[in-house]
Amino acid sequence: MEANEAQELQENAEHGAHESSLRPVAFTMSVLAVLVAVTTVLGHRTHTEAVLDQNKATDQWNEYQAHKIRSNDTALAADMLSVVTIGDQNAAHKIAKSYADHQAKWADETKEDKEKAEALETKVEQAEARADRFDLAEALLEIGLVITSVTLLTRSRIYWYLGMVFAAGGIAAGITGLLLR
Repeated sequence: MEANEAQELQENAEHGAHESSLRPVAFTMSVLAVLVAVTTVLGHRTHTEAVLDQNKATDQWNEYQAHKIRSNDTALAADMLSVVTIGDQNAAHKIAKSYADHQAKWADETKEDKEKAEALETKVEQAEARADRFDLAEALLEIGLVITSVTLLTRSRIYWYLGMVFAAGGIAAGITGLLLR
């Protein structure tokens, strides 16, 4: 074996040892990439949930307003009947009683509509809080992935450790997003 060949074999062995020492870094990067993808999907789905719940809340507030308007119009008509002189008092009392029945019904309905709308708004706030956590998790995981990848360029493990710190923060934020209800 010539000196050149021996030197090449030694360099290849050292290079291979360097490459095998970077396998955990490459594996970590793969795991982080998967976690970023999962967190991104969870964040998007949660944002969509918040938008859909906001639409439902808006519809419920519209129903509440419609009942309030009908109730107000009926109250005005009942007030008008009480001050206007009408030839057929029996008919006026029947109409006034009908209006009073509607008022009672609509009072219950507006109360229910308001409670439903407020419950939907609470769901929206909860979904937005979860989505914010997923967004934070995504950002921290991406930062961790990028910093970890610097290890491959510099061969310095300090970047791997620093990337792992950011990744741990991202994982924690993602878990809190899952736990919020």
